[in-house]
Amino acid sequence: MKKIIGIVILLSISISCSEYSKIVKGDNYQLKFETANNLYEKKDFDRCIVLYEQIYQHSPRTGEGELAYYRLAKSYFETEDFYMAEYYFDSYLSRFPFSPKVEESMFMKALCSVRNSPSYYLDQGETDKAINNVQEFVNRYPTSKLVDTCNLIIDELRYKIERKDFEEVRLYAKTENYRAAVTSAEIFSSKYSRSKFLEENGYLLVKNSILLAQNSVESKKQERIEKTKERFLNFAFQFKNSRYINELNNLMERMEKGEKIK
Repeated sequence: MKKIIGIVILLSISISCSEYSKIVKGDNYQLKFETANNLYEKKDFDRCIVLYEQIYQHSPRTGEGELAYYRLAKSYFETEDFYMAEYYFDSYLSRFPFSPKVEESMFMKALCSVRNSPSYYLDQGETDKAINNVQEFVNRYPTSKLVDTCNLIIDELRYKIERKDFEEVRLYAKTENYRAAVTSAEIFSSKYSRSKFLEENGYLLVKNSILLAQNSVESKKQERIEKTKERFLNFAFQFKNSRYINELNNLMERMEKGEKIK
């Protein structure tokens, strides 16, 4: 009884560095658990992580061990160490497959991978992984109240990849790599048929097709001119009122006249 009263008194005041150090180095795991929970409630996540790791290692198959492992994952998430948080949430799912926290943990695992998704101009491998993780959650829990949120997240992640692909088209055009610009623009239009960038992508496709044809060797020039005409007609049909139509009309006329286009 005296030991319990002592623990309560200790936890009722702020835990000093020296007290914390003694608890970490000590072997009173009940005190470690109570202290870790106290620190967790106070959002002192860096310090509670150390204790929760000790608790789980000491009692992995107990209720305290399970809670410690779950809160390890949550604490890493709160400190924005999303790679570690994802690791622990993923491990939690395999270690405690029948826990009532499985649905939440699976969502949190997916959310960690979403947070690890970089800006659109960087490699999007993590974004692909995030989409897969979120979709896996939706497939596993199709009636979850989180499904609508997940679908919005997936849309945002896909848009990020879409934007990266379009920026590559722009970059090839800007650097006058006409062949790459044409190829990437054609891939983009077939991959993203409803993109908000579709009109500008079509414009870049036709313009760079004109420039590619003009700068081709004679043996390939006529074939590329004919292909450019086809691309222009497709663009004009799809975007009749495009702000680019007059410019492209002018460029097409100059191409057919053999005028030099810069």
